Amino acid sequence: MPGPFEDDDPTTSARDWRAAVFAAFLGWTLDAFDFFLVVFCLTAIAREFGRTDSDLALSLTITLSFRPIGAFVFGLLADRYGRRLPLMLDLAFYSLCEVASGLAPDYRTFMLLRALFGVGMGGEWGLGASLAMEKVPVRYRGLVSGLLQEGYAAGYLLAAVAYFVVFPRWGWRPLFLLGGLPALLALYVRTQVEESEVWRRTRHPTWGALGRGIASHWRLFLYLTLLMTMMNLVSHGTQDMYPTFLERQWGFGPRARAAITAFSMVGAIAGGVCFGSLSERVGRRRAIVLALFGALAVVPLWAFAPRTALLVAGAFLVQSMVQGAWGVIPVHITELTPDGVRGFLPGFAYQCGVLLAGSVAYLEAVLAQRTSYAVAMASVAALVLLVATVVVATGRERHGIRFGG
Repeated sequence: MPGPFEDDDPTTSARDWRAAVFAAFLGWTLDAFDFFLVVFCLTAIAREFGRTDSDLALSLTITLSFRPIGAFVFGLLADRYGRRLPLMLDLAFYSLCEVASGLAPDYRTFMLLRALFGVGMGGEWGLGASLAMEKVPVRYRGLVSGLLQEGYAAGYLLAAVAYFVVFPRWGWRPLFLLGGLPALLALYVRTQVEESEVWRRTRHPTWGALGRGIASHWRLFLYLTLLMTMMNLVSHGTQDMYPTFLERQWGFGPRARAAITAFSMVGAIAGGVCFGSLSERVGRRRAIVLALFGALAVVPLWAFAPRTALLVAGAFLVQSMVQGAWGVIPVHITELTPDGVRGFLPGFAYQCGVLLAGSVAYLEAVLAQRTSYAVAMASVAALVLLVATVVVATGRERHGIRFGG
């Protein structure tokens, strides 16, 4: 019987798969950290550039809209040339774009740089998820999936902490200079992470063979895109405008907004790991549905809490459920995807879903101008949670399938 840190696959050592998981987790963490800096600094950047909240919320939409380009380019490279080199290139690219965003002299330049950052952000998830999931032992996939996906929540948490410490003293621009950190992670990947043996055994020999392999799974791609559209509407619909909601609806200052958001991300991390682990026992779809229903139940508290203590509780509970559902996603969609296209198909479908869901922050900002942030966010959250539950429940799963067999 294997020990708790031994692999089921003799070709993958414990050191190897743990290094891959660490790299994938940290890559997604820093990716999210860079993205959510705009979320926290939205009103400050808008003031400096003489723009409205909705104008700057559009930068979030643009970033999300360009993510499929990165997933397409880096995903093809991953299935043709391996996971490691494209991952290193992507880390260096989005790091450069983030630093440049902090130096943007005007609104147009800032928007262009956020589009380029979106390309880099779009490439990271598919590369990291395929590398980690192909290496981790089968019995740990659910746990690692939750941990890996909650790199996103950890990045949000780090952004909140950085905003809390840096913004009141030095403003928004120095925060973006911290975006150079992912370049250091590229060096770690280069020295510590080995190539995926599953990719070595199942790679397509030519670009033509890869193209035919991708095209043969078009029905799966359409379902994954629909699934990821709904999951991104759930995630971005409850996260992106939340600090603005705290400022406009409750009148909280920078540190209070950062503290409440950071606490909600603690719930997100706990939820992702718990529901990811639960999916090993009850199945992937059932775990996601349970989490989505839980989030729906606490939306009224999250949006319409009568006092601060209940507001904080609502933020914690909603994110623990939303990100609990998301914690199952990496393992669920990588298990659904055949070996030869796992570098491309899950990541590209994910980012196409982001593209289709990317306007949710802008729509919430516009709707809030006509009603209130509480009404806008509660209405959107309830609708997308219901539809997402149906999409997940009517799909299929391949729980525990072995890769590269």
